[in-house]
Amino acid sequence: RRVGAPPQSTFPKHTHAVPMLSLDNAISDDELREWEERLVRIAGEDVRHAGYSAELKIDGAAVSLTYEDGILVTGATRGNGTQGEDVTPNLRTVRDVPLRLRGKKPPRRVEVRGEIYYPFDLFERMNEELVRRGEKVFANPRNAASGSLRLLDSSVTATRPLRFFGYGIVATDGAPLTCTLQSELLDLLEEWGVPVAPHRRRCPSLNEVFAWAHRLENEIRSTLNFAIDGGVVKVDAIAVQTDLGVVGGREPRWAIARKFAPDIVETRLLEIRVNVGRTGALNPYAVLQPVEIGGTTVTYATLHNEDLIVRKDLRIGDLVQVKRAGEVIPQVIGPVPTPGTRREREWRMPNRCPVCRTPVVRHEGEAMHFCPNVACPGRQLESIRHFASKGAMDIQGLGESRVEQLVQAGLVHDVADLYLLEAEQLTTLEGFADRSAEQLVAAIDASRSQPLSRLLFALGIRHVGAAAAELLARRFRTMASLRAAGEEEIGAVHGIGEVIAQSVAEFFRDQVARALIDKLAVRKLTMDEPDAAA
Repeated sequence: RRVGAPPQSTFPKHTHAVPMLSLDNAISDDELREWEERLVRIAGEDVRHAGYSAELKIDGAAVSLTYEDGILVTGATRGNGTQGEDVTPNLRTVRDVPLRLRGKKPPRRVEVRGEIYYPFDLFERMNEELVRRGEKVFANPRNAASGSLRLLDSSVTATRPLRFFGYGIVATDGAPLTCTLQSELLDLLEEWGVPVAPHRRRCPSLNEVFAWAHRLENEIRSTLNFAIDGGVVKVDAIAVQTDLGVVGGREPRWAIARKFAPDIVETRLLEIRVNVGRTGALNPYAVLQPVEIGGTTVTYATLHNEDLIVRKDLRIGDLVQVKRAGEVIPQVIGPVPTPGTRREREWRMPNRCPVCRTPVVRHEGEAMHFCPNVACPGRQLESIRHFASKGAMDIQGLGESRVEQLVQAGLVHDVADLYLLEAEQLTTLEGFADRSAEQLVAAIDASRSQPLSRLLFALGIRHVGAAAAELLARRFRTMASLRAAGEEEIGAVHGIGEVIAQSVAEFFRDQVARALIDKLAVRKLTMDEPDAAA
């Protein structure tokens, strides 16, 4: 059945049988040629003899569909590549997703990989309907596709005109596929009833890939009814793909994204503001005269740090060039020379925190300025946002606007306060009904079971990313053991350098941080790393 599942309060986790990898990028023919040369050095001339499969890179939401005996049993988001969310009820509502594979009998268990996307015409029609109903519209088709997959009520997802293209087959329980080429694999998907993106081509040589990519960017792209952010070039022979393997567990050597040159536009730099991050870092950003880049209206752009602003000689009032780096994050390239125009004075980082007015510091050898006040309201707001984010404690329904609402209402002052919230308190706030309040409280409660590695990352310890948090959790196993460890012992962990070790040790010496961890323990958060998570 495509529709009929009851609304969920949260999404269960799904571990992919084979990781969903990311792709390295090439932005020119020269970079594609360098990529081929690297592959030839590894696998010899077999690479060139294998030819290439050239495919569209759909700008949507990656998913994995698991079929058993030809029947769809699980549909999941990509997530972090290793673990995603089980959104099967929502994916069942997508008409392009086959509930049963047809044609040649597939292996007993098989995963089909692909992209969920929004066609341009249906996206515009949906936004027009949202405007008529006085509701918030979506910024772009990619956000709409991703957001629609994560709706807790699949009957709402069913009203969204989502579409699907498949591009890969993996995890076949050891039963070999008859395909020897990636291009044949795409043919097999179509035989099974899985839609495959148009304009794919088998290219015997890299020169033919060049021609295909240029035509795609300059001619085909503008005729498509869906968004793409480039093409994907894959070594066609599956046996050669196997020989080439994967780089660092993240990227297949045998595939690369041929990205388009970023769109670059000119607009006015109206203001430079400073945001206080969760670690106290002061992050300057540009306020721009609104301008459209690649179908998205851009008002803000990252500026990273004071040194970069000075190096680029950016000043308020300048006409500047802006691009979307990786077609996602807007960045200011630099000012457009305008002879004869009087410019404002050079911009400098304020010497006091813009939120709490504490004098800022800049450590020797570092580019960033910091607010050292751990109780700074700006740091608290960002730390709660980070704590709840998908890569950290993954509290569904607790986005940036909700966090800000809770902080402004005085219900939450630090992350431990989240675990004292009750549905009755939330229903007094704008936008909360009984059901949405209960769902948020349930999602917060569910996050208590996240392992130590997630909690360490969520705490926002300076220099400790998700990978470092996992290394520390695997080595020390419990929060108490890590808390008692000295800087030298922490630094002895393989993969943990001197800077991270110093930062972790300083964090656990801080009385405010220690008090916060004690509160989280009282709130019954998981303080160890279960074997299943190691």
